[in-house]
Amino acid sequence: MGAGATVTLRTTTDRTTGVALLTLDRPERLNAIDLAMAEQLTEFWRELRYDDSVRAVVVTGAGERAFCTGLDRDAATAVPQPNSPYAIEDPLLRIGPKSNDCWKPLIAAVNGMACGGAFYLLGESEFLVADPSATFFDPHTGYGMVSAFESILMAQRMPYGEAARMALLGTAERMSARRAREVGLVSEVTEPGEAVAAAVRCAEIVARYPTEAVQGTVRACWAASEAARTHALAQAPHLISLGNLPADRQSELFAGRRPGGFRVR
Repeated sequence: MGAGATVTLRTTTDRTTGVALLTLDRPERLNAIDLAMAEQLTEFWRELRYDDSVRAVVVTGAGERAFCTGLDRDAATAVPQPNSPYAIEDPLLRIGPKSNDCWKPLIAAVNGMACGGAFYLLGESEFLVADPSATFFDPHTGYGMVSAFESILMAQRMPYGEAARMALLGTAERMSARRAREVGLVSEVTEPGEAVAAAVRCAEIVARYPTEAVQGTVRACWAASEAARTHALAQAPHLISLGNLPADRQSELFAGRRPGGFRVR
């Protein structure tokens, strides 16, 4: 972590159960991921590989309004991009466990909005537990941006038509927790306010089992879709370079966004 960086993650670990609760802690920014948080997430997973006292992780967002609203807009404009359609500098590519060779199971407890760059974390979770307030959407196309990495990850978590609808309708529609459960993105919808507790209960069960068996199973499940995912991700930088509007035009669209105007399905 860079010197003087603001701590934007909270971690509490129950050494008795072996479960760590990881909280994205920028509620004033709807838990959007800035560069400091992205760096802290990478460090968390890399250090966790060597911490045998933690055997399962639950990730959630601080506050009631959002799990995570993706990459902070200020961070997005601060990252210089290579002058090549085949390369892209994306600060979110290493915010998940699998991207850091960490095979401890991750369960997401989703509260409020989960959109855009949040899918990098959700896409590397073993399964999702959702509060009834949870909604899922992908705003990229409405702001003149290609949804590449996000759509690839979501297309592996739900039927193609649902992933494509989410990506193409942008901010016009949000998928409800109920609908997410119906299409398989979410495995459980809890009573209001109970998502974290339900996810922790699942994590405690998993953490009781032999570590090698659990991590081997996580790796096997991931391997089932890894070949297709790797092939698709290789195309993402080129698609983004070709399809994104210039940064100034994106900024105009962001500046003109209006609250509301969407429907929840």
